[in-house]
Amino acid sequence: MTDLLIATSNPDKVREITALLNGLPYALRTLNDLSQHLNVEETGHTYRANATLKAQAYAQASGLPTLADDSGLEVAALNGLPGIRSARFAPHVQASDADRRTYLLENLRSHPRPWTARFVCMVCLALPSGDLHYTQGICPGEIVPEERGANGFGYDPIFYLPERGCTMAELSEAEKNLLSHRGRAIQAMRPLLQRVLGK
Repeated sequence: MTDLLIATSNPDKVREITALLNGLPYALRTLNDLSQHLNVEETGHTYRANATLKAQAYAQASGLPTLADDSGLEVAALNGLPGIRSARFAPHVQASDADRRTYLLENLRSHPRPWTARFVCMVCLALPSGDLHYTQGICPGEIVPEERGANGFGYDPIFYLPERGCTMAELSEAEKNLLSHRGRAIQAMRPLLQRVLGK
């Protein structure tokens, strides 16, 4: 069975990606399985660049095919912010997900609703040979001023899906994996993995 490394230290992402790759004949490895730790700075100016940095670094260090993603929330009223800085969109370094949601809402208070937004995810598959493959997923929606739902993470409790009448955090994990930006990017990656790594 082929080993496939998931290059993220975020346990929520690991859980989502593992569920999305269910049924494929790969042994999924995480950063905890490696005897070494890399500190890969996300210095890129695009999701693609950041996903590439992470995937390449871990593929080269581990010798394994590696999946990495970079994702963000883009809010129209804020000219696309927080974008690639979504995980660092708060005044202080140790900010929690709740802190980032509060800070985002503070920045939106003076703007008229609806606060249209979208989640974007770029996934990179890096092979030890140096070959790179990409897929992208986008999920449109809007930001709402009150948190709703106890599932998900990040901005999910304030990201509203008009066609479903609920926030991302009110979806079950299975529903989220069908609709989310990461879900769409990983689903698009499945046939590519089978073609590149074999079935």
